[in-house]
Amino acid sequence: MKTILPFMVGAVIGLIGPAQARPLDAIRSTGVLGLCAHPNSLPFASKAGDPPGFQVELGRALARELGVSLELDWIITRYQMRSAGCDILLDVIADREAQGETNLRISKPYYRTGIVLAVPQASKLTSFKSLDGHTKVGVLVGSFAAMIISQRRVPTSTFGFEVDVLEAVANHEIDAAAVTPTAASYFNLMHPDKALRILDRDESEANLNWDVAVGMVRPDDNLREAIDAAVERLRADGTIDRIYKRYGVVLQTPK
Repeated sequence: MKTILPFMVGAVIGLIGPAQARPLDAIRSTGVLGLCAHPNSLPFASKAGDPPGFQVELGRALARELGVSLELDWIITRYQMRSAGCDILLDVIADREAQGETNLRISKPYYRTGIVLAVPQASKLTSFKSLDGHTKVGVLVGSFAAMIISQRRVPTSTFGFEVDVLEAVANHEIDAAAVTPTAASYFNLMHPDKALRILDRDESEANLNWDVAVGMVRPDDNLREAIDAAVERLRADGTIDRIYKRYGVVLQTPK
């Protein structure tokens, strides 16, 4: 299954022009909170619904906190976003500069992620610093990881999807995959016979680490505050951790 990274989905919103704001009162009046998600992008979301993906599960939890139900707007391309009426996106990079062109307002972050190296169990690699001219690393085309690793004169092989990078490592075609821990963890859950070792993130490289938040499509202050409060409650009672853990993902505390 091909995975579209959530920040890639978020990034194209800026190409579609400003969206209409939906204040909290309007959401409660209609009884619906709209979530934009990709229909075929597990572990993030799946229209098939079995499993639904952690974005759908978290969206439902947030909707319950607001006293409404969740409505899903399935999007694949930027053109479909033109008519999407969603209020939120999930797993959005919690950085104003990164969201500068998206018109999204960002909630309080609910976990920290970035780029890790996934390697075979027997690999001698221990970190990004252990990469050298003899290790070939799979990267996503046009990614920060591709640029940073190439600058270190480490050979790279480009891919379009994280799962393809991970499969290449599992098949010993390349030495490591520069992917999100989310993708690597879900790959291990789904392929226990080919499970990879996930190395720790390198916090010394700012562009390979980020916090994750709810992206709100031009909310009013009341909606922003309500989403922030809901995120805090769901973090405090362990709901968010439990949702992601069902997909093999162990969350790290945001900074």
